[in-house]
Amino acid sequence: MGECVLVVEDDAEIRDGIGIYLKNQGYTVVKAANGREGLRALEENEVHLAIVDVMMPVMDGVTMVMKLREKYDLPVIMLSAKSEDIDKITGLNIGADDYVTKPFVPMELLARVNSQLRRYQKYLALAKSKDAPPRGRVYTVGGLELNEETASLTVDGSPVRLTPLEFGILSLLMKNPGRVFSAQEIYERVWNEKAITTDTIMVHIRNIREKIEIDPKNPKYLKVVWGIGYKMEQG
Repeated sequence: MGECVLVVEDDAEIRDGIGIYLKNQGYTVVKAANGREGLRALEENEVHLAIVDVMMPVMDGVTMVMKLREKYDLPVIMLSAKSEDIDKITGLNIGADDYVTKPFVPMELLARVNSQLRRYQKYLALAKSKDAPPRGRVYTVGGLELNEETASLTVDGSPVRLTPLEFGILSLLMKNPGRVFSAQEIYERVWNEKAITTDTIMVHIRNIREKIEIDPKNPKYLKVVWGIGYKMEQG
């Protein structure tokens, strides 16, 4: 594999344990004990995915991920000893891609790491494409233009930064304007795995709206069809 995973966790036993499992799977591992060390590690290493604990001294995980998202698109999996929905929603709202509650089964965490990295590598391959894209790979809805070849989006001509998951969701909807997708269908098509829970879809939709809509509370493009799912408005 060779991908580098950053583990940011203040509990040394948990941090080292995760590191051992990742190394056994062929990953390179960089470790940090708090958010400040984690940000420094990002600057000093080519990191492909970060596993970040929520509660840490010096700088907590939420603050770290907010700062991370100002510069990096890499996938982030958050860890927390708490199971309340508010913690999960907070983590996803500030830019995390997935969420695992302690105590967790190591193989479950590894499965999520593998899944996120597969999606991220595909996203990077698209973003690095230098060839002129065929028009069939560019999708336009109103002022939105999504280029699948370069994994990029412009809104009224201005580039907008998306995470790989946000790009996947928006790509699915823009390629099928007017069609309503349930949260379960969006999850299974974008995550490429069976949906156990679809809570994350609502949060990712909200984050996308913040980036593409003039008034996210009164969206022009990304609409909810109550009781059914979501759609990209035609035209």
